Amino acid sequence: MATKKIPVKYTSREFDTIKSDLMKYAKRYYPETYRDFGAASMGSMYLGAVSYVGDMLSFYLDYQVNELFLETATEYDNIIKLAAMSGYNYEGRAGSVGEAEIYAIIPANSTGLGPDTNYLPVIEAGTTISSDGGSVFTTTEDARLDDSRNQVVVARVNDTTGVPTHYAVRVPARVVSGEIRSLKIDIGDYEKFKKVKLSNVDVSEVISVVDTDGHEYYQVDYLSQDVVYRDVTNRGADSDTVPSVLRPFVVPRRFVVERLRNTTFLQFGHGTDDELTNSSVSGPAELALKMHGRNHTTDKSFDPSKLMSTDKFGIAPANTTIVVNYRVNTSSNVNVGTNGLTKLKVKKVKFGDSTSLSASKMRDVEASLEVSNSNPIVGGVSLPDITEIKRRSKDSYAAQNRGVTKQDLEAMAYTMPVKFGAIKRCRVRRKNCTSKRNIELYVLSEGTDGKLTTATDTLKQNLKIWLSEKKMMNDSIDIRDAKIVNYGVEFSINVDQNENSYEVLSNSIKAVQDALSEPLYVGEPLYVSDIYGILNKVRGVVDAKMVKVVNKTGVGYSSTFVKMDDLLSADGLTVDAPENVALEVKYPASDIKGVIV
Repeated sequence: MATKKIPVKYTSREFDTIKSDLMKYAKRYYPETYRDFGAASMGSMYLGAVSYVGDMLSFYLDYQVNELFLETATEYDNIIKLAAMSGYNYEGRAGSVGEAEIYAIIPANSTGLGPDTNYLPVIEAGTTISSDGGSVFTTTEDARLDDSRNQVVVARVNDTTGVPTHYAVRVPARVVSGEIRSLKIDIGDYEKFKKVKLSNVDVSEVISVVDTDGHEYYQVDYLSQDVVYRDVTNRGADSDTVPSVLRPFVVPRRFVVERLRNTTFLQFGHGTDDELTNSSVSGPAELALKMHGRNHTTDKSFDPSKLMSTDKFGIAPANTTIVVNYRVNTSSNVNVGTNGLTKLKVKKVKFGDSTSLSASKMRDVEASLEVSNSNPIVGGVSLPDITEIKRRSKDSYAAQNRGVTKQDLEAMAYTMPVKFGAIKRCRVRRKNCTSKRNIELYVLSEGTDGKLTTATDTLKQNLKIWLSEKKMMNDSIDIRDAKIVNYGVEFSINVDQNENSYEVLSNSIKAVQDALSEPLYVGEPLYVSDIYGILNKVRGVVDAKMVKVVNKTGVGYSSTFVKMDDLLSADGLTVDAPENVALEVKYPASDIKGVIV
């Protein structure tokens, strides 16, 4: 009589169940061959080894499948790649932006009534400045000491006559975190969609890419983009009010920047010099779909077949050496508090006519240069965690690179290029107005301690300019500072008598600290019920008896004071934050307390 076959259980996918099924299989089909299934037997060892392999294969198969989907992925780099498929542009670690003040001692003119203008130099863009914490900043534009708007005070006088001999001049200078570095990369034979890797980790901005033949490669948002806009010096009569003019440039040589958590790549197209066909800006009529019945086009749709006549997504470098200039952050925390900038690291000083000036006086001027900052320089925020990336990815996909809804504008605010700074939290609120669609955007940045802080004026101005290109035409945007409310949590728990009470309490405090380590979004409520759930999941906790949320004020905390009872829901399980308020535990080690009852 034939032995009845045992059906395969595809649900057995972990060690114990796999081993149990294998043992049943051996007992049924090999009853006379092997009978010793004791824990110390040779057969048990073999079954255990096979089960171990099966368990490992099952785990990694599940793991790899989960990494294919944004909702279930856990690997940071995989989440970045999946988010990019939805249109989310991962910018990496943001830099901080702000304004520094450079001071110089200038010799007086012959009358002593002001500084000698011949010794008022230009501090050129690219001058590097360092902070006490080791962060390096670079000036983004020339700082002219001869500007009439600069503050000038008497620095030294003749002891005998009282006539000023030297003047102190202060000039503002816009700075961005990071220093400029250069990398030479040898490119061999032609390769489609050539990809090169930058060696540094915290690359915040790619400044220029030039090959040995002098050809410049331009960064674009996507490789099919063959036109960029550059600012050209305005030579017209209105140059005082409009210093630059935007001009379109065809860029057959271009690249996109791809970022992972600790890696930056440059991706080129697959065209060659022989296939370069475009020499001017393409007319919209050449790419737009034919609209029958009228002689003009109002639709922005494009015929995909027309894309076949392009330059194959740009020229890829071949048999050359490219020089990549980029900006890299030298410190994990690039935010600087007031008076944090202390040293001019690399001075780029240029005098008007140095040949006719005293060399010793020029050296004295250069040696006298000092730097400081009267306002904090912030904008550099920590890398978004996986939850933030997933959330921003969904918002970016819905926004489609235009700001129509409130969610669209919030998504666009988070995608501002890192070289202009970054915000940590924001919230959009629309104001009812009959004449215009007024939008208030409440923002917060990250301070030197990694906690929420108000954004600088420079950061808010950059954000407003960035959003002006995304918003609806009839929208007006006002950037405002959101308020920070620091809070603490006090709780009491019942502990199992068989457990170590102090260990359970310590684990409970740690669980709440981990859950509340990140600040809430602006206007996001705090669910007290979630804290109850966290405490009740801790091993040894019988019941969470009480959870109380208290406002924390005083030295080191935000100055915003609220009565938590006024924000508490009727059932006591939700703290409803106002639309312009972000709740944050500033010092988890001391602000989260628990007792055993």
